[in-house]
Amino acid sequence: MENWYLWIKIAHVIGVISWMAALFYLPRLFVYHREHHDKPEFVAIVCIQEQKLYQYIAMPAMILVVISGLALLYILGTEVFKHGWLHLKLLCVLILLHYHFMCGKFIRVLGQNGQHKSGRFFRWINEVPTICMIVIVFCAVGKFF
Repeated sequence: MENWYLWIKIAHVIGVISWMAALFYLPRLFVYHREHHDKPEFVAIVCIQEQKLYQYIAMPAMILVVISGLALLYILGTEVFKHGWLHLKLLCVLILLHYHFMCGKFIRVLGQNGQHKSGRFFRWINEVPTICMIVIVFCAVGKFF
């Protein structure tokens, strides 16, 4: 089982890196989308970028993270759930999952030319994955509590 653990952990880290990259960049595309809504050619290109980033990078990476994360928890067993750092980490993962699907909703609304949130809103919401990532790294690496 030890060999499987290492390979699953490698897949998990690769998935996390890919997923976080997508979650960092999507809101930036939303900012461009909203702030240049008066340029239809530009918005059309940004719409394609949003959809492809979400469908071909963010979604598969998120699935890899969830499946590999669950596999790691299974291998580690119930003993790991006694640690507070894991509970905080899993809370941040749930926030990121909600954020991920929220981004999917923003893509749909913006793609329908819906007057959704402002560019400023998307600049602020872009901080959510950064904060979650910092907390997750402190929990997973430091295991302070």
